[in-house]
Amino acid sequence: MERFEHIEVVGLMTMAPNTEDERVIRQVFRRLKELRDRIRDRHLSYAPCTELSMGMSHDYPIAIEEGATFVRIGTALVGKEE
Repeated sequence: MERFEHIEVVGLMTMAPNTEDERVIRQVFRRLKELRDRIRDRHLSYAPCTELSMGMSHDYPIAIEEGATFVRIGTALVGKEE
């Protein structure tokens, strides 16, 4: 990534599996935060990696608990596509 001077990796994003198992969802979010922290702690100028985008309408409360800085809540706002 260092060679691409116009790209800066500001964070990581994930979507948890479509499951009601909060343990599985939490594990996915927790793992992404660990990966983000490992990158951030390297202090790379091209990858400050300060943000975490994770969580959707059905699991965003867990994502926030696990450190999300961005969530995607489209379905909760506009409804399901039919």
